[in-house]
Amino acid sequence: MAKLPERLFVTGTDTAVGKTLVAAMLVAGLDGHYWKPVQSGCDEGTDTTWVQEKTGLSTDRFFKEAYRLKGFMSPHAAAARENVTIDFSTIHMPALKAGSHLVMEGAGGLMVPLNDRWLVIDLIKRLAAPVILVARTTLGTINHTLLSLEKLKAEGIDVAGVVMNGPKDEGNRKAIEHFGKVRVLAEVEPIAEINPGSLKEAFRMYFG
Repeated sequence: MAKLPERLFVTGTDTAVGKTLVAAMLVAGLDGHYWKPVQSGCDEGTDTTWVQEKTGLSTDRFFKEAYRLKGFMSPHAAAARENVTIDFSTIHMPALKAGSHLVMEGAGGLMVPLNDRWLVIDLIKRLAAPVILVARTTLGTINHTLLSLEKLKAEGIDVAGVVMNGPKDEGNRKAIEHFGKVRVLAEVEPIAEINPGSLKEAFRMYFG
């Protein structure tokens, strides 16, 4: 198995590309902890609740969001609707003992605004954790993934690798690795039933 850093920030090329699934797989496979610093769309449930349910891990493996916002929209817009300002000085990475894994998950893609000044990529820089970039496998992914990788590298952010989510597409994978000069860590195909066992098995299959 490729050795993964103890701290990982899972971000995506877009919304709904499978970030939360990949985060859950990592948490289950690494027997780790999960933290989503900023959550919007709480009226429709939270990613923390979903990951806990699907991994079956105890509540002490999950850290409370710094911001929980009701509206299913960009965090800066959801915060404005609630008369809240997302302040980076209130967001602190949870402290864990050496050897423990912490999987952090962002909101949407890199350029999603958190307030009138900062974007998700600025939060990643502040937390200083290597990134796993989740991308679709389907048409359009090459452009979206290469643009995201270019921005991460321009900002000096360490990229642990890319995870492609969806039906395998060898051509897209090869193009991303070649032009992005990055390793595709896994190509995660659809999982019929998501539960603790299937997540651990998927981790062994794709990251082993």
